[in-house]
Amino acid sequence: MKSDLFLYGAPASGKSTLAKALGRALALPVIDLDEAIVQRIAMPIADYFQQQGEDAFRYVETDVLAGILEAPSAFRRVIALGGGTLLRQGNRELCQAHGTVFCLDTPDAQELSRRLAAGGKSRPLGNQAEARAQHYASFEHRITRWFELSDSLVLVGTGIAPDFIQTDRTVFDATVAKLYPQLAASPLDIIPSGEKNKTPETVMKLWHDFAQAGIGRTNTVVACGGGVTGDLTGFAAATWMRGIPWINIPTTLLSMIDASTGGKTGFNLPEGKNLAGAFHSPRLVVIDTEFLKTLPPRELRSGYGELIKHLIIGGKNAQMDFTAIPTAKTIADSLAVKVNIVRQDPKETLGKRILLNCGHTIGHAVESASNYTLSHGEAVAIGCVEEAKIAVEQGLAPENWPDELATSFQKAGLPTELPEGMTRDSLTERIRLDKKHANGTITYALPCNWGDVKAVKLHE
Repeated sequence: MKSDLFLYGAPASGKSTLAKALGRALALPVIDLDEAIVQRIAMPIADYFQQQGEDAFRYVETDVLAGILEAPSAFRRVIALGGGTLLRQGNRELCQAHGTVFCLDTPDAQELSRRLAAGGKSRPLGNQAEARAQHYASFEHRITRWFELSDSLVLVGTGIAPDFIQTDRTVFDATVAKLYPQLAASPLDIIPSGEKNKTPETVMKLWHDFAQAGIGRTNTVVACGGGVTGDLTGFAAATWMRGIPWINIPTTLLSMIDASTGGKTGFNLPEGKNLAGAFHSPRLVVIDTEFLKTLPPRELRSGYGELIKHLIIGGKNAQMDFTAIPTAKTIADSLAVKVNIVRQDPKETLGKRILLNCGHTIGHAVESASNYTLSHGEAVAIGCVEEAKIAVEQGLAPENWPDELATSFQKAGLPTELPEGMTRDSLTERIRLDKKHANGTITYALPCNWGDVKAVKLHE
């Protein structure tokens, strides 16, 4: 696939900065159209505007763009366009004939003003976001927000995934392959759906398929599926030839908000969840809300379990519509909570990343004890409420906190009580296998209120 990737949007939306980051992530050449124009006119664009006017500039812009796209290239390129390049229909058609145009959503007014002020005279037309709003809204492939996290670039948007799927290097979840046959025409592998298949046997199959496909150290593999697909493909990539690059394209709400970022990969053992694994960050994470349109209601609810957990950590009461498919902005806002924490503690060595385990010590035990008949998000909802009760018992939370928290999860259609026949005592052995168990104590990330999660060591 050699079609170019064009980044477009309002002045100061971040096109040039993202182009460089995307080029690094994909090891692709980057072209900044404005920089190419400056080379042609031999002066700053603002000076050219002042001397020759906008019409003359647009003529040069079109000529330089055509020259770039007509030049032969063995590789696809990342091309940052100017904020008004595609106002000309001919330019728009030319770019769309050579690749895909990704339009960056405009930052909020305050951030946009800050960027424009920082740019000084480099943007001679100033703030054009409102005047061109209808124009920018006409592009279907949209990037709502992006993050740089450790070794990963994370894109959140709509209609952005297909351009990053190289089928013969992509591992698909079986359900995704069935729903999107046009994406999975000749896959590297298709692995069965579900947590019960997150096993060493599946990893072994991936290794064999890597060998059969001739995957080497310079190749990049892609995971397209839920958290299970990402965790398994990421681990296989981490251990194949001592580590090869990979791209993660999560397709469930749960994996978009949780498993897709942070670099954790691995698989389950009969003794417990995620006991074998490695840190191996994907070069690129592509979160595309289009996949959510085919997500079953239960899977959507499961994702809300992690979303509410992020609301707890971030200090925002869960006042939102849980009946609608979440927007890219909702997902980006939730993901930002995790990104901010992981940036502070990327390898879970400083005691800060443990906050993301809120509800997970009991949640993982519940999930495995149910033989994975409970989804991860359902188990996290139960785990958060149970651990809120522990917070009350420890004098760290108000008496009504577990009920308040349970109400939030229940609004999302999630369970909040331990299944029949399951008690905290009955989960003791499974909790002892938790990664945060050491020297007879278990470190819980106890939810104590909105915005108040405490790491607390408790004796068994």
